Amino acid sequence: MKQIGLFGGTFNPVHFGHLRSAAEVRDRFLLDKVCFIPSSIPPHKSPSRIADAKDRFEMLKIAMKSYSEFYLSNVELNRQGPSYTIDTVKYFQSDQTEPAAYYLILGLDAFLEIDTWKSFKELFRVIPFIVMTRPGLNYCEDKDRVTAISDFLNTKISDGYLFSKKDSVYTHKVNQPVYMLDITPIDISSTNIRTLIRNKEPVSFLMPEDVELFIKNNGLYI
Repeated sequence: MKQIGLFGGTFNPVHFGHLRSAAEVRDRFLLDKVCFIPSSIPPHKSPSRIADAKDRFEMLKIAMKSYSEFYLSNVELNRQGPSYTIDTVKYFQSDQTEPAAYYLILGLDAFLEIDTWKSFKELFRVIPFIVMTRPGLNYCEDKDRVTAISDFLNTKISDGYLFSKKDSVYTHKVNQPVYMLDITPIDISSTNIRTLIRNKEPVSFLMPEDVELFIKNNGLYI
């Protein structure tokens, strides 16, 4: 059975930070593929600040031309209404075309807001998490990261999570495991890229060259 990572987000726009992070997750967990899933209508973000879903999908398609280990899904673009992760996970898990074991990939910032997501407790029962973190950063000043995340899981999700330092994973008797992975710190963000574009400053080496060209040709983020 193949092992596949599900990596969702707005990708507004996609950049080398997204691609590098996904590659590191794939290598560390020996995944066969990582599936990028752009959201159509993110429930927690203002639509006015987000490029059209078709443009974000096309930029991802362009960015992946050189990466055979990545593929792209339009499942959330084809679904009406807000893009809820629980619906996407169930879609993939119910697809029997090619049975696979799935992992949900997300960054630490998004993970620590997951208690605001639709059916978030169910997510922890149905799919393992891979949470991308950056070494040297603590969740808050008065706690180390391991303790802070443990407190979050046991308070917001379900009591009974235990941390294994050896495997860098939080385990639970009922819920799926939550793996933590330190990735290479890359100081690139979609927000900063959009700001640079609005200020007519260069964005070279922050994203694939063809993605940058697509943005210029279509007048995005100006």
